[in-house]
Amino acid sequence: MPVLKVIDRDGAEHEVPARSGLKIMETLRELDYGIAAICGGMCSCATCHVYIDEPWANKIPAPMSDETELLQELAYYKTGSRLSCQVDMTNELDGMRVTIAPDE
Repeated sequence: MPVLKVIDRDGAEHEVPARSGLKIMETLRELDYGIAAICGGMCSCATCHVYIDEPWANKIPAPMSDETELLQELAYYKTGSRLSCQVDMTNELDGMRVTIAPDE
């Protein structure tokens, strides 16, 4: 099972198991320090906003236009911003580091 390195909103790093084939959001929303994911993965609320560390950003598919448009409206948007509901966890992403974005 791949491991996801998660930086919570307090800056603490956690290593958590993440099942391959699921969206990263599904792992993060089960954590006490995770994300809200209010829309359940429909790419409509941005409550699963994370920052993907630079070395990993090129290993995942680029965001679709609807994700990009939603992200660009956020106050905390920056390079590496992604909606975790739009990123599939794979075995190749073992060790990927993501930071949970501040609440909007």
